[in-house]
Amino acid sequence: MDKIQNFLFKNQAFLYKLFLFVFTLSLMVYFFPKGKQFKYEIIKNKSWQYKALYAPFDFAVLKSDKEIEEEENQIKSNYIPVYNYNQELAQEKINSSVEAFNSFSEDSLSIDYQVALNDFIKEQTQAVYLFGVRNEKRKPYANEIIYLKKENLIQEVSFEQIQPIEKALDEIESNFRATNLETDVSYIISFFEDFLKANVSYNKSENKTLLDQEISRISPSKGLVKQGELIIDQGQIIDTEKYQLLVSLKEKYSLINHSEANQIIVNLGQIILLAMAVLMLLLFIKQYRFSIYDNNKQLTFILFNVLVIFFLNLLVLKLNPNYIYLVPICILPITLKAFFDARLGLFTHVITVLILGFIVPNSYEYMFLQIIAGIVTILSVPELYKRANLFISVGQITLVYLVSYVAFTMIQEGSIFEINQLNLLLFVLSGIGLLFVQPLIYSYEKIFGLVSDLSLLELSDTNNKLLKELSDKAPGTLHHSLNVANLAEASANEIGANSLLVRVGALYHDIGKMYDAFYFTENQTTAVNPHNDLPPKESAKIIIGHRMKGIEMAKKNKIPDRIIDFIRTHHGTTSVYYFYKKQQKLTPNEVSIEDFQYPGPKPFSKETAILMMSDSVEAASKSIKEPTASVIENFVDKIIDKQIEEKQFVNANITFREIESVKKVLKQKLKNIYHLRVEYPD
Repeated sequence: MDKIQNFLFKNQAFLYKLFLFVFTLSLMVYFFPKGKQFKYEIIKNKSWQYKALYAPFDFAVLKSDKEIEEEENQIKSNYIPVYNYNQELAQEKINSSVEAFNSFSEDSLSIDYQVALNDFIKEQTQAVYLFGVRNEKRKPYANEIIYLKKENLIQEVSFEQIQPIEKALDEIESNFRATNLETDVSYIISFFEDFLKANVSYNKSENKTLLDQEISRISPSKGLVKQGELIIDQGQIIDTEKYQLLVSLKEKYSLINHSEANQIIVNLGQIILLAMAVLMLLLFIKQYRFSIYDNNKQLTFILFNVLVIFFLNLLVLKLNPNYIYLVPICILPITLKAFFDARLGLFTHVITVLILGFIVPNSYEYMFLQIIAGIVTILSVPELYKRANLFISVGQITLVYLVSYVAFTMIQEGSIFEINQLNLLLFVLSGIGLLFVQPLIYSYEKIFGLVSDLSLLELSDTNNKLLKELSDKAPGTLHHSLNVANLAEASANEIGANSLLVRVGALYHDIGKMYDAFYFTENQTTAVNPHNDLPPKESAKIIIGHRMKGIEMAKKNKIPDRIIDFIRTHHGTTSVYYFYKKQQKLTPNEVSIEDFQYPGPKPFSKETAILMMSDSVEAASKSIKEPTASVIENFVDKIIDKQIEEKQFVNANITFREIESVKKVLKQKLKNIYHLRVEYPD
């Protein structure tokens, strides 16, 4: 039992990575679409590169989306709408018309005249309600026909025969003027205005249901291919007809129920391919980004993002495959670049797209568009913390999507007018979705404890709490840190390192000096030096201790680990040489260099290496009494060459050429600080 516990304890990091790999793979395999994959790539208007293909079984030839859409449009254009006729209301109006008119009329009329007038009222009411009265005021189309539904009877009538109330009143007025009745016509019209009610209505939901029923009866197929028939020969161009045959075969192929043994083999193949894809990602991270591989939290974050994109695409495919381009997949490389670097972001994006290529329709087109968009994403988002950059980048990514898709359509359809307008809209919406990457990054920072350029920008503000405290307690140290930040930032820009990260690291690298600030030269404002009253070992302990105190203070103030790394490494394993030599004079036989040496670790990135060089050069430059160009150049070379000799940069991915570039920048910056000019000959 103890052996098992010891084994688990010693290998817990590896076991977690193994669990992470198996968990990610299991989720993908479980939700991966089941069934055999069609083994041919179908690209319209390209030649068939495979051998002659014969139908392996009988299958129906599916209609294209365009053909089905044309049939739907034809049904819609030929559809005769149904209007409901309220028979009860019509009969009630006809039966009560005379009684209502007599109640409305207050004049005493002769019996004969009253009878004639009543007959006119009833006759007009019957005429109006013969086909009914409608509320719709629109004009009928030419020869427009509708179905008039009277209870269980449906009658085909001209829409013009169903009058709006205004037209019915006009006809009644015209008919009344043609009679010999002498009553004021406005009196009659006034009655009918109050009396007539619309009894014909258009039921939108009912008509939609009827129309949908007709559309649902459209046959999805238009023919049958028998087993053994030649579908396409090698070298033939995949024209519209051949394309539809191949698509129909692919669709039928996915619906075939395979045997259990076959399904096991299919699942095994899926496991192998997905395992290879995820394994390649992990091996890349281990080989080229070991610090990330070694950090389980960061590794979990990367695989989590891959799974999020994977499941978003699966969800859209399940709901409607036509909306696959709606998923803003380029959020993945933007996010990873914000927290790590462009190379990792692009590699992860490509692996994710390759995985999705197994399940999306038109996989070649999809993978090409998404990989190109991913490359543009990496190239076009230089500084995410600048809001304008994000909008510009989104515009560029969307434009690349649109141009690439139009080019594919031109190749496949041979026409620029056959472009799927829906996909163009989806690309635009996907671009808009990328704008939500900033709140997403903020959420990730809080959940996973990571740091992005947005957080770095906040930390670089010298008005924040910790830097203001440093300014109050150790103003000289803050001034030194600002000078180091400027030198380090310029050096990072020269060799393509993360300039914002190294600047923030420089601002915080000496925050531990605010404890015992007076023991550090830059904070001593008088000629009194407290180290004169201390043994060299004690002085060295105070100087070396600022590193650990800085780490503790940074953690207490929730400074991100990427910044704390600069505090840990900015002295590497160098020694406090001044006090070592001082102790050596006092006790030459009892001195040990380890007592005067920083515990490390050594810098392990370009940024931390740059800070070490900039910090050493800036601090030591204060000792130059008569600075000249040659003195400064020799001075910088001496300090950095000594660090190289002590192997301070062996763990950092920085080359000798890049170190020489950093030297060049530091020399130039120091010359500018000391306002040196060209030395003219006498």
